[in-house]
Amino acid sequence: MKKYKFMINGNPYAVAIKQISDEQAVVDVNGAEYQVQIIEEPVQRKTPQLIRSVAIPHGQERPLKTTTTKKPAVAGVIKAPLPGLILEVLAKEGEEVTMGQTIVKMEAMKMENNIKSNRDGKITAVKVKKGDSVLEGDVLMEIGG
Repeated sequence: MKKYKFMINGNPYAVAIKQISDEQAVVDVNGAEYQVQIIEEPVQRKTPQLIRSVAIPHGQERPLKTTTTKKPAVAGVIKAPLPGLILEVLAKEGEEVTMGQTIVKMEAMKMENNIKSNRDGKITAVKVKKGDSVLEGDVLMEIGG
C-alpha cells in the first residue's frame, strides 16, 4: 500500500492507495475510503526530476554573481602547494609584485615548480630562504593589499 501526503489549499491530506486496477482504485483519504475511476495513467519518467530546494519569491530578483580582476583590499599569503625544497627566492620584502609573477622556485616531486603570486601587492614578509625544506601548506610569503 503506497502512502502519500498532500497539501491542498493549505489543508493536509494523508492518502493511501489500498487497491488499484486498470480502471479503478480504492483510496483512503484522511480515514475515509473512496472508490475512484482512473482516467489516465501517470507517465513514468525515465530520468530523475530535479527539484529546486529554495525558490525565490515572486517580485524579488536573484542576486547577481560578480567577479573582479582588481586586487583584494586584504593581505594574503602564498603557501607551498607540495612538500619540497626552496631553490630560489625571486621576490624580496618590500617589493611590489603582480598577479601571476613567479616569486619562488621550489623542487617538489623531483620537478622544479614556479610558485606565482595570486594577487597584486607588496611583499610584507618572506618566510623562507634558499635551501629551506617546506611542507605542503607552509607559508612562503605574505603579500599586503
